[in-house]
Amino acid sequence: MTFQGFTKSDFDTFTIDGLDDRMEAIQTRIQPKFQEIGTALSEDVSALVGKEMFLHIARHARRTVNPPKDTWMALADDKRGYKKHPHFQVGLFDDHLFIWLAFIYELPNKEQIATKFLENSEAVHARIPKNYVISQDHMQKEAVGMDKLGVQDLEKILTRFRDVKKAEFLVGRHISVDDPLLQDGERFLAEVRDTFEQLIPLYGMAYSN
Repeated sequence: MTFQGFTKSDFDTFTIDGLDDRMEAIQTRIQPKFQEIGTALSEDVSALVGKEMFLHIARHARRTVNPPKDTWMALADDKRGYKKHPHFQVGLFDDHLFIWLAFIYELPNKEQIATKFLENSEAVHARIPKNYVISQDHMQKEAVGMDKLGVQDLEKILTRFRDVKKAEFLVGRHISVDDPLLQDGERFLAEVRDTFEQLIPLYGMAYSN
């Protein structure tokens, strides 16, 4: 099965009331598509980063009452998990899809990574295309466009990422639910590959000594 793209029904999953019903829709509508995307991209991303990358699909296993507002897949270099490592994500809220290089709060060396980025802030800023966005919390929809951020603005975000325990740094793309790109599986996969390739230098910087 090749990936055919996302439909409005996939995004409407997040309007379904109740944990069990929404989770059933996530599992039947979205997770098979994540499996297809992961199968299509994992070898490419492994080649780009120079090590094997493994697919992880969010299970939302800790939820007992509130249904998830979003869901995602991740590619990381650890077969057992992704949260403690820099990783690549593709996921959905009800109104947009996100493509991230994600550094989330579980990273054990978050402070060192942030310091590395701060020491190279001009290079980091130059590396990120102007049509990309940055988020400081993977649980929230909000993100700020790179076209609105100068080097000093980015340094403030990175300083918070370094100093605040729950602060995160996610960089990548938002694609609106009504963008035709999402309905074209081949074009969408090419866009994700391109986004990840653009962000590989930041991924590599995070691992550099």
